Parts: sequence; structure tokens; C-alpha cells
Amino acid sequence: MTDSTSSESSAPGIQPAAAQRTPTPIDAIAERWVDTLVRLEPSVGTYIGRNDANDRYGDYSPEGHEQLLGEVRHTLRELESETPVDDVDAVTLADLSSSLRLTIESSQAKLQLRDLNVIASPSQEIREVYDLMPTETVDDWEIVGTRLSNVGVAIDGYIDTLREGMRAGITPAKRQVREVLVQARKNIGEDGFFWDLTRQAINPDSAAGPSASSSGAPDALPSSLVRRLGHGADVASAAYDRLADFLEHELLPAATEHDAVGRDMYALESRKFLGATVDLDETYEWGVDELARMVSEQEAIAREILPGATVLEAIAHLDADRSRKLHGTAALKEWMQATADRAVAELAGDQFDIPDEIKTLECLIAPTNEGGIYYTGPTDDFSRPGRMWWSVPEGVTEFDTWRELTTVFHEGVPGHHLQIGQAVVNRGKLNTWRRQLAGTSGHAEGWALYAERLMQELGYLDDPADRLGMLDGQRLRAARVVLDIGVHLGKPRPGGSGVWDAAYALEFLRSNVNMNDGFVRFEVNRYLGWPGQAPSYKVGQRIWEQLRADYRAAQGASFDMREFHRRALDLGGVGLDTLVAALQN
Repeated sequence: MTDSTSSESSAPGIQPAAAQRTPTPIDAIAERWVDTLVRLEPSVGTYIGRNDANDRYGDYSPEGHEQLLGEVRHTLRELESETPVDDVDAVTLADLSSSLRLTIESSQAKLQLRDLNVIASPSQEIREVYDLMPTETVDDWEIVGTRLSNVGVAIDGYIDTLREGMRAGITPAKRQVREVLVQARKNIGEDGFFWDLTRQAINPDSAAGPSASSSGAPDALPSSLVRRLGHGADVASAAYDRLADFLEHELLPAATEHDAVGRDMYALESRKFLGATVDLDETYEWGVDELARMVSEQEAIAREILPGATVLEAIAHLDADRSRKLHGTAALKEWMQATADRAVAELAGDQFDIPDEIKTLECLIAPTNEGGIYYTGPTDDFSRPGRMWWSVPEGVTEFDTWRELTTVFHEGVPGHHLQIGQAVVNRGKLNTWRRQLAGTSGHAEGWALYAERLMQELGYLDDPADRLGMLDGQRLRAARVVLDIGVHLGKPRPGGSGVWDAAYALEFLRSNVNMNDGFVRFEVNRYLGWPGQAPSYKVGQRIWEQLRADYRAAQGASFDMREFHRRALDLGGVGLDTLVAALQN
């Protein structure tokens, strides 16, 4: 293996992470854009650890959107007036310009007027921001109390935007409205999230709010602050009560019956999530073939696990194996942490250069019960480390390690934590936009799926059971390429009559995953309401794997896997078109 540092130094436009680069006018524009986003969308600031705006929300009203759009256009004009001074600049210019143009296109398509779905819309964002807010000191809770008191203004602005959509005849689907209505009601009253959060501050042992999974509240809060927090919880609860009332009595009757968004809107959403333009019809057919390949691979491994067994029989056999089970969330958290720590220790210096700053990954149980596992990146100064969160559905108390080993690699190392953490470390070269905010789902999730397969290559999934678990997830990702494009483009059903619809989508996903039916229903609702996002994982993986193959072919005998990984990750988050162009230089 060649010396990776010297190889990296000699590559045009690529410098070691520790190298200091003089900021350029394009860097200055990107930094100002981050400042603008933090000012106009304070939840973005919370996400990246910029806590100067943690006491408030952005303006979710139509007027707030117009203000943001004005700043987008201004920043784009600034960028277009500059000339890159090096390859780093060229990547920033290409990627930030593309992102800003997509924001303008989305606004022209009036996507903001129907921005409501079960997983990633203002209804969730306004609540979820508390999961990342500091809660260790009295001052932290003062800020939480102030933000709680502003939930009402945020929700009212959001309702105004959805009402404008109703007037324009641009509304989300009824299915999404019904599901978000159920979610909103979980935030209302003394049993809702906001009062749970407040009780955590008053008595850290009494509730399971965000910090119950990480660090607790201070021992005692001033009585005046306790009253303010109670008032804030009342304001936030009442705001979600208003949202629920609006959803039920105004938006639901006006919402569209159609889940499918059609080809034009879908193509725009796909570009947003990939940072690349793909042939949707070719991608659909590739998805059908990829799904068949996953099924064939699973069937072969099932026979390794239990001779002559089907996939379902092999799964039943593994589910009955008590040695592969964890009992309770405490055991799950401990296993996650041990697995993540082992991957960091063993991969450092072999396949990857893992800086000391990102050798810490916190594995936590999320304060919600929605299902799913997700990652939140470190702050720029690493005062808050990268975190892997597991949102455990109510009533779920047992967990199968054979299913979830690959998930830890996906969210941790070499997946999201390495990818995002390495960009944050690379502050000597990358501006804040590139380190903290740039990138797409296709880039991030495609890398994470690539990382799962890489761990198979490296021998971490040699146990057929663990490999079956990985393929279970990969099969899901392939299935949703077919489902997502099929539903939203009204494609003919594979191997049958008729076209895709929600009912067939549910039947199709049930036949391709072995999961709790509540999870399957949630996943289908997610795809129906968030077009283009779900396929970005598998399509992103396809592009990452093809990029490595092309890079290997170009390098020939001098190909160095560690160098390839570092060159790719040193770029930070970028769209996939930008990634391919940068690595082919």
C-alpha cells in the first residue's frame, strides 16, 4: 500500500485534512450563506451547533419563504460573479450554485405550499429541534423555555403557508394529512412531548426527553424558570392543538386524494435528493433487476443458514435463536456502542484514516417512538459528538443482532459518522457550508449503503446470518426504488396487470421485507409523501460503486483504497454529479 499522505498531497486540488488553505471570495460567500441560513432558519443552526439562534424559530409563513428566496437569489448572483481560484473553489461554486438553483425551482413549483409528510416537514422539524438542544445548565434551559414560547408563532406561520396552498389548489395528499394529524396529537396536553420535556427539566428522573438519553438537566432550576418552562409547554401544546384542528377540519377536506405527484414534480424531487439527474425509466428497470438479484442472493444465504430453507424459514430460524437477541433498550444501547467502538478501532489506519476527533460516536435511544434509526453529526467544535439514535416503537423490547449489525456500520463507521465527521474535521480546507450543510441524501445514504457492502468485503459479515440481515436492508432499498418511481410515475405493475397505487405498494413492500407491519405501513406512507427520497439510497450506492470501479480502472496498479476513500470524503457533502466530476479530475 502506498503512503496515503504523500499520495494525497500530490493529487491536484486535494490536500491533507490538516493543511491550511487561505479562504477565498467564494469561501466568504459560502460562509455568509451559512450565517444567513442560521438567521432565517435557526433549526439549521441548532443542527450544526450554532446555538446563537437557539431561542427562536424561523418564519414558516409565506412571507418568511419570500425572504429566504430573496437571499437565495442574492447569494446565487454573488457566486456567479466570482471565478474559482482552485479546485476546492470549483467544487464549492458548482455545488452551492446547484443547491440554490434547485431551491428556486422548488419555489417556482410551489412545493412549499404542500410541505407536509409523515417524516420530514415543518410539523416534525418544529418539535425535533429539541432533541439536539443543550440541556446541561440553567442557561440552556432558559433558552429552551424561550424557544418553547415561540412554538405558537412557528406553527401559525406554517398553517398560513398551507392555507395559501389551499387557496392555490396545491395541497398534500389526504393520507399524509391523516398521519401527521396523529403525530401532532402526541405533542398535545400533559402527556405530550412538550410537557414531558418540561418535567425532565424539573425532575430529570421523571421523564424520557432528549437529554434522558444523553446528559441530564441540572439538579435544581430557579422557580421562575420552572414557571417559564411550564408556560412554554402550554404555548407549544396549544400550538400543536391548533395545528391538529386545522389539519382535521380545514386541510383534510381540501387535500388531494392522489398520492402520486407525477413525472415533472418527481423529476425535480429526484434531482434534489441525488444532486444528479438520472433517467427515471432506466432507473426503474434497473431497480427491478437489482431487486431480483437481492432476492436470489438472499435465497442462497438462507440455504447456508438452514439447508433447503426458504428466506422466511431461515429468518424464523434466526428469530428463534436466543443467542442473537437483545432484551430491553439498555442492552440495545450497550451493544450498539460496543459494536461502533470496535469498528472504529479496527478500521482506523487500514481502510480509512480516522481522525481522533471522530473516534467518539455516541449511541443513544431516541426520545421518540416512531421507529427508525438515524444519525446526527458533530458540532463544528466537536463539543457535541456525532450521535446514532434508535427510535424504538412502543412495545418493542427485543432486538435481533443479526438484523441490526449492518445498521450500526451504516450509521456509524464506516458509514455516516465517518463521512460527516471527516468533513467537519477538514476545516483547514473546507468552508462551513462544505463541512456542515452541503450534500444530498444520495451522497450520504448512498455512501452508507456502499459502506455496508464494503464491510462485507472486509469480512465483517462473514456470518451468513449477519449477511442475511445486510441483504434484508439492501433488498428493502432496492424494493423502494421500484415502489417509489412506480407509484409516483404511474408505472405498470411488475409482472402483473394495472398500474401502481398505494394499496399495491403496501402489498409489494410486505412481500419484500420481513418487518413489523406498523413499520411497513409507515415506510409506505413515507414514500408516498416524500417522493424521490427513498430511491436516493440505492441509486446513490450505485453511483458510489461505479465511481470506485472507474477510479480503480483509471489508477490501475497504483489504486489505493484508502486514498480513494479519503479523496472522496475530503470533499465534504456534495451532490453526486459534483462528486463524480471532482474524483475524475
